[in-house]
Amino acid sequence: MTPAALVALFVVLIGASVLAAPRRATVEGFYAGHIAGQAPGLWVLVLSQVTTWIFARSLMNAAILGYFYGIAGTLAYAAYYGSFLTGGFIVARLRAQGAGSVQDWLSNHFGATGTTAYNLVIALRLLSEVFANLLVVGLIASAVIEGSGTAAILIVAIVGLAYSAWGGLSAALRTDVVQMLVFLAVFGVAFVFLILSPGFSLGAVLTAPGTSGAWNGWVLLAVAALQVFSYPAHDPVMMDRGFIADEDTTRRSFLHAFWLSVLCIIGFGFFGIQASLIGAEYEGELITTWAGMFPTWVFALLMLSLLVSALSTLDSALSSSARLVVEELSLAPRTLMGGRAVMLVFMVLGTVLTLWGNATLFDAVAVSGTASMFLAPVLIVGLVMGRSIPTWSYLAAFAAAILGALAYFGRSWPTFSAILPDGHKYEQLLIICVFVLVAGFAAVLAGARRA
Repeated sequence: MTPAALVALFVVLIGASVLAAPRRATVEGFYAGHIAGQAPGLWVLVLSQVTTWIFARSLMNAAILGYFYGIAGTLAYAAYYGSFLTGGFIVARLRAQGAGSVQDWLSNHFGATGTTAYNLVIALRLLSEVFANLLVVGLIASAVIEGSGTAAILIVAIVGLAYSAWGGLSAALRTDVVQMLVFLAVFGVAFVFLILSPGFSLGAVLTAPGTSGAWNGWVLLAVAALQVFSYPAHDPVMMDRGFIADEDTTRRSFLHAFWLSVLCIIGFGFFGIQASLIGAEYEGELITTWAGMFPTWVFALLMLSLLVSALSTLDSALSSSARLVVEELSLAPRTLMGGRAVMLVFMVLGTVLTLWGNATLFDAVAVSGTASMFLAPVLIVGLVMGRSIPTWSYLAAFAAAILGALAYFGRSWPTFSAILPDGHKYEQLLIICVFVLVAGFAAVLAGARRA
C-alpha cells in the first residue's frame, strides 16, 4: 500500500466521520450528548468510551513499553484500563448521592475551592490529550512521507476542529461509533497477520523481557495500581459519559468498555514485544521499526488504526473542553458559538505545543496521573466512607499531588534530583506516588469526621 493509498483511506475516514455527525446541531446535543433528543444507547456509549480511551498515544505507549519491558510493560499500561471499573464505581456512587458530575460533588463539599483545584487538573489533561494525539499524527506522517509531519498536524487539527465544533458531544458520540468500528476492522486484520506470521510465538511474547528487562515494567505496574482509583476521576471524557444515560446502561457500558479496551491495548502491545523479540532497532517511536518489520499493507493498517484513534480522541477532548469551560467554569455562554470558541482555543493551544517541541509520550500520562492522586483519599474517605473532610485537608492532598507531579516532570532539576533517589525514572515515579498517597491520606484522615 502506497503512502497515497493510506492518505486516501484516511480521507475516506474523515468523510465518513463528517457524514456521521448530526445534520442539525442543538445546544442540548452539543453539551449533553443527546442524539435526536435521546440519550445514547449501550453500544454507542461502549464504543465511544473505548475509542476515546485507546487513543493514539495509548496505543503507542503500550507498544513502546512492550518493546522495552516485554509483557510486563504492556500489562502495566493495560492496568490503567482498570479505570473503567474504578470509574464506573465512582460514577455510581456520585449518582447515588444525587451529583451530576465530579464538580457537582466537590462543590457541595468544598465549594469553589474544591472545583477550582479539580478543574485546573482536568484542563491540563484535556490540553495534553490534544497535544499528544496530534504528536502521533505528526510522527506517522513523517514516517510515511518525509517532511510531512507539520502539514499533517495542521490538516488533522483543522478537520478535527471543524466537525467537532459542528455538533459537540453528540457529534463525538456518533463519529466515535464509526471510528471504533473502522479501528477494530483494520487493527483486527493486522493482528491476525501478526499472530499467524512464521516468526510469532505466543509463549515467547507472554514471557518476553523486552530489550531493557522486565523489572521496570513491573515497577510501572505497581504505579498503575496506585493511580488506578484516582485516574478516571480526573478524565473528563470518561466522566462526561458517566452521566448522559440511565444508571443501568452506564454501569454496563463501563464493564464492556473495560474488557474490550484491555484486549485492544494488550493486542497492540504485542506488536512492540514482537519487535523486541526479532531484534529490531528502536526508531521513530517504533513507527519506522514497523515499516521494516511488516509488509507495506500491514504497516499501513497499523498507521490507519493509529490515525483513527487520534481523530476519535480529538473530538471527544474538544467536546469535554467546551463542557468544562461553559458549564463548569461559566467562562463562556451556553450557546453553540460559546462552545465552538472554547474548542478553537484548546485546539490552537494543543497544536502550538505539538509544533513547539517533542516529548516522551508516557510522561504526559505519568504527570497527569500523579496530579490526580489527591482525589484518591478525598473520594475514598469522603464519597465511599461518607466522612466530612475540611477544605484544608483537601488542599493539603491537592498540594502533595501537584508537588509530586512537578517532581516527576522536573526530576532532572537540581532541587528534585537532590531529593529523589538514584534509579530509573519509573522507580522514582513509584516513590513519588507512595509519598503523594501517604501525605494525602494523612491530611484527609487527620481532618475527617463523621458527616
